[in-house]
Amino acid sequence: MPGAAFPYRLTRMGVVMTPEPGNDLEAEGVLNPGSGHTQDGTLYLLPRLVATGNVSRVGLARVIITDGVPTGVERDGVVLEPDQGWERGAHNAGVEDPRVTFIPRLGLHVMTYVAYGPLGPRTALAVSSDLRSWRRLGPVLFAFDEALDMDLNLFHNKDTVFFPEPVTGPNGVESFAVLHRPMWDLGEVKPGEGIRVPAGVTDTRQSIWISYVPVADVLADVTKLAFWSGHRFLAGPEFAFEELKIGGGPAPLRVPEGWLLLHHGVTGVIDGAFSQQQKVNYAAGAMILDADDPTIILQRTSEPLLKAETPDELSGIVPNVVFPTAIEEIEGRQYVFYGMADSKIGVARLDSSTLDPTDG
Repeated sequence: MPGAAFPYRLTRMGVVMTPEPGNDLEAEGVLNPGSGHTQDGTLYLLPRLVATGNVSRVGLARVIITDGVPTGVERDGVVLEPDQGWERGAHNAGVEDPRVTFIPRLGLHVMTYVAYGPLGPRTALAVSSDLRSWRRLGPVLFAFDEALDMDLNLFHNKDTVFFPEPVTGPNGVESFAVLHRPMWDLGEVKPGEGIRVPAGVTDTRQSIWISYVPVADVLADVTKLAFWSGHRFLAGPEFAFEELKIGGGPAPLRVPEGWLLLHHGVTGVIDGAFSQQQKVNYAAGAMILDADDPTIILQRTSEPLLKAETPDELSGIVPNVVFPTAIEEIEGRQYVFYGMADSKIGVARLDSSTLDPTDG
């Protein structure tokens, strides 16, 4: 639909979570939450909690809803800590930026998160039936594809999230699809190696890729969920608000047009992969992916749906950041939870641009 107006918009609804005074686990911010409903219908956020020294944990917080709108949270402890050896380095540690997808076919919440371990950030998986007790499936492994002339296991990887429903994989097999964002600078792993990219990749900027896991393999053994194959480039920077890099956001949402994928676009200058950035600007954009083949982009935003404008978005640990990470339905409406300047969590209502949001 070239030139057509994008069919969705975001409207700010306020701040739902801020660091708790005196809570050492939140001294450097609460941000970038996953989310999910328990079996009784209660909505929870799984926020990233950042302690002094940039050590992250994943918390659990019940969402307080007032007149159908999320207005705050009630904390309910910590559900994941960097207590595995591969989640800790000599001078760093963390389990960061959880993205949580409930997959009905499995009856499980699937969490992708970043383990900040000895060699830097690495994508990992955990699963849960109740959002409280999580079983680690370990670091993700990328199947070798000779056509890429590159091993994706060499690269740091972030912004990973599963689709909630199976799709048809590139080999025609029913598969669970997952988005991820490889970081091509091997100099961050081994100084002097520089930027390396797979065969056929001409743009070295960080972009969104898609991989697959056959459904039958996972039904036989859930640990197979951590073994990804069929890797494909999906989308790279295209517009001004994403000229530095792009990455995925919440789990893709099934809508009449296909799959709605919220993503973040970044402008500015990256100081280093592991630094708390001060010279970047993160904004929220979106794409519509084909319902049957999510590698096909039907439409995308040329301007952000939401960008850093309020004081809470402009000032914080990392200033000028709007970072969407979760979408949940509340009383018939969709709400997007997002990180604000790496310090707080905000919420925005997601509306169809073709409908009046006041309609029933």
